[in-house]
Order: sequence, then C-alpha cells, then structure tokens
Amino acid sequence: MTMDRRFWPVADVLAHLAGRWRVTRGVRDRATGDEGYFEGATVFRPLDGGGLLHEESGTFTWQGVARPAERTLRFLPGAVPGTAEVCFADGRPFHDLDLTSGRHVADHPCSADLYRGEFTVRDADHWRTVWRVAGPAKDLVLVTDYVRER
Repeated sequence: MTMDRRFWPVADVLAHLAGRWRVTRGVRDRATGDEGYFEGATVFRPLDGGGLLHEESGTFTWQGVARPAERTLRFLPGAVPGTAEVCFADGRPFHDLDLTSGRHVADHPCSADLYRGEFTVRDADHWRTVWRVAGPAKDLVLVTDYVRER
C-alpha cells in the first residue's frame, strides 16, 4: 500500500478536531464572479453523550459589506470508529466524515442543488474543506482553511 503524502491520516476525527481553530474562507459565485471572504474562529467542544459541538463565528464580507456571521453544527460519532456524522444544529443530517486516509468526499443534496465537499488534512494543525455547490439556485465554490490555535 502506498501512502499519499499530500494527506495526513487521522485515526479519530473527533479527537483530532477538538479544540479551537482559526478559520479563513473564500467564497466565489461562479455565475456572477462575485467573491466574499470569511475570517473567524471555530471551537469544537465536547457534547453531552458524545461528539462535538462545532461553533463558528467571525466576519463575512460580501460585495464590500462586512457582517457578523456564525453557524453551529454537531459532529457525532460515526457508524465506524474514528469517523463522524455531521448534523445541522437542529439535528438534520448534513454529511459523513472519515479522515482515516487524510481525505474524504461527501455529498449533501439541498433542494435541487448539490453540495459536494472535499476534506483534506495536511498535518496535525492544518486542514481544508472545499465545497462546490451546483444547481439551479447556486453555483459556488467555498474554500475554508483551518489552523489549530495552541
């Protein structure tokens, strides 16, 4: 078996993500050419009963206008040890997450649009998500970089 050195395998995604991360996100609307930028922090805190509560907050700038932005997700233990099931704050399923190879691709249908996320881990302190959203309502690319805060 040959290991892909571009990716850093994670044996337990929940243990790996726990803590505080600096976040930068670029957003590009491929239909209009508009671009936006998010800068903030994500904290992964333990949830009662297992898993992590993902709380992200910061500033999103779109078309020159900066606004506060936040989101909350739940990362729950997956069916296979070391993996996770990601849910929205209200409990609706979002996607699965398995970083045992250091890379994972997940899909999330949203109405007629499809969200396809690629998750890659570079090392113990850096990981990235790239979401491509395509459909009748949206044509976006969102690239998010996470850097662990020590």
